[in-house]
Amino acid sequence: MPSHYTYQIAAVNPIVTTPSRPPRPLLRYTVAMKYDLPSGVTLDEGRGGLPRVSVATDLCTAELYLHGAHLCRWQPRSHPHPVLWMSRASRFETGAPIRGGVPICFPWFGPNAAVPEAPPHGLARISEWTLDGAEVERDGTAVIRLSWPSDAGTRASVPAGVDLAYEVRLGDALSMALTVANSAAAPLRFEEALHTYFAVSDVRHVGVEGLAGATFVDKTDGGTRKTQDDAVVTISRETDRLYVNTPATLTLTDPGFGRRIRVAKTGSLASVVWNPWIAKSRAMSDFGDDEWPGMICIETANAAENAVTLPPAAGHTMTAVISLLGLSGSS
Repeated sequence: MPSHYTYQIAAVNPIVTTPSRPPRPLLRYTVAMKYDLPSGVTLDEGRGGLPRVSVATDLCTAELYLHGAHLCRWQPRSHPHPVLWMSRASRFETGAPIRGGVPICFPWFGPNAAVPEAPPHGLARISEWTLDGAEVERDGTAVIRLSWPSDAGTRASVPAGVDLAYEVRLGDALSMALTVANSAAAPLRFEEALHTYFAVSDVRHVGVEGLAGATFVDKTDGGTRKTQDDAVVTISRETDRLYVNTPATLTLTDPGFGRRIRVAKTGSLASVVWNPWIAKSRAMSDFGDDEWPGMICIETANAAENAVTLPPAAGHTMTAVISLLGLSGSS
């Protein structure tokens, strides 16, 4: 298994574009859609006046903001407990990240070592994305497609000719596919993550499986590299771990909610487990002081030595598929 993605071929998962009618403005955003929105999918104004795609089908409800292409809600109708966690203190405003749900980290993960004043986790999560299309398939799955072309506002950090496409499939399961296409003349090295916040009954009583024996960077201990000796990752203090060379499926077991959440992924060689615990929660203005027991982040990523190196005329797709199971493993 490679420790990083370095493509040597002309094209991998290229983004295919099709002609569409000229885009029309929507508030501060752009919608460039070939077809009207289907039944069950609406484009409205969400919190902070930000444009939001709302989904209400027989299978699920969901909310996805064009600000950061940020999925704030996905709730299968067959499941009684919330799946994605959102902070009550989250900001919904231009230039600020949304706290909770699924932020997109790109083109770096965490702080930018070369530019310390740059926003943590990159620019994609605080930028305006374009809604390219939406459909509801015969089985009731809603499919939302968005894009983020680099522009003059991002050139300093994202070269011209680097574009992102994001496809979110919302039904009984949740699938998120982030594609980076490099049509620039030079290779592109980047980090990325689908920074997924899961709601849990009590983080002190859940466990994450699938990381046994893996090496992780412990960011609460000065970046020290350690080995995951226990078969199950549990949370008993502030936890911020980047697990490298971990392409396997992860499972979150939550006895209090009577469920297991399976996170299967492709195009990802790193995984992150995070909970801020008490002191860090209190230090963050967009995170409630008492909210930490109700969440855990399990992130699908490519970072550190697992960063992606993308040559010209190539693309890379990272996908996370989230499904809900009973404690016995059945859906």
